[in-house]
Amino acid sequence: MAAALIELTAACSHQAATVDDVAPAVSCDSPAAHCSTQQRINAVEDYLKTRPGRVGFVLRDRTTGYIYRSPAADQLVWTASTIKLAMAADLLTKDRAGTIKLTASDRDLIQKMLHSSDDDAADALWEKYAGKDKQQFNRDFVAFGMTGLEPEVSFSSGKPYWGFQKCTPDDLDHLMQYVLTQLDPTDRAYIVDQMQNVAPDQQWGVWAAGPDQHPGNKDGWSEEEGGWVINSVGFSGADQRYTLAIMNALQGEGGYDEGVATISHAAKLLLAGL
Repeated sequence: MAAALIELTAACSHQAATVDDVAPAVSCDSPAAHCSTQQRINAVEDYLKTRPGRVGFVLRDRTTGYIYRSPAADQLVWTASTIKLAMAADLLTKDRAGTIKLTASDRDLIQKMLHSSDDDAADALWEKYAGKDKQQFNRDFVAFGMTGLEPEVSFSSGKPYWGFQKCTPDDLDHLMQYVLTQLDPTDRAYIVDQMQNVAPDQQWGVWAAGPDQHPGNKDGWSEEEGGWVINSVGFSGADQRYTLAIMNALQGEGGYDEGVATISHAAKLLLAGL
């Protein structure tokens, strides 16, 4: 994936940020847009120091090409239900290419995965389309740029399962870019609409950008052996200008409520009012 660069003016002197670099904290005396963004990032990094667990995130401005990768953006975390977004993108892509034929029932299951994060819907689609070795989805996910994704072996079947996957915030960022730039326009519009109309219990994380920013998100949460994980990936702004992938591994230091509060407040600091 090509590294996008943004030149920063002398009023806000620091190195350009790329997909492969972490932008350093800076002090901005200019009201320029890039300085405002960096000030938001500094505020978030300060806030996260006070919160339980480890948080990694990737913030992207799709108009300017600016990307910020936090220090933990390359750290593996259980995906929880964020992987359902990749499943939906994969199934729609393959149906569009004619390699599978989605039924009306399949499409209903995709809608349920995106709207209310329905686990039974994900189970049914995984069982039907993951192949005999249960690795077909994972083979396909590489095309989305999810090169860090690691399938874990299910306790029950001994094979990969959607609910036993680890990835990085970088992987979720790449997935979001694939959805917004590479999907067929009809399929892209469908997923964007679904992400902007999730069920009330899914309206946190990136959703905290606020209604004026027209956010959309796919959230994920689970309690694992290492503690709770709370994740969100999505977009905000006109034409989905900003994207954010954020993952919180609580590491036994907190639970669901703490994780949701952390990543929602971080998203609000980064995205609200842009």
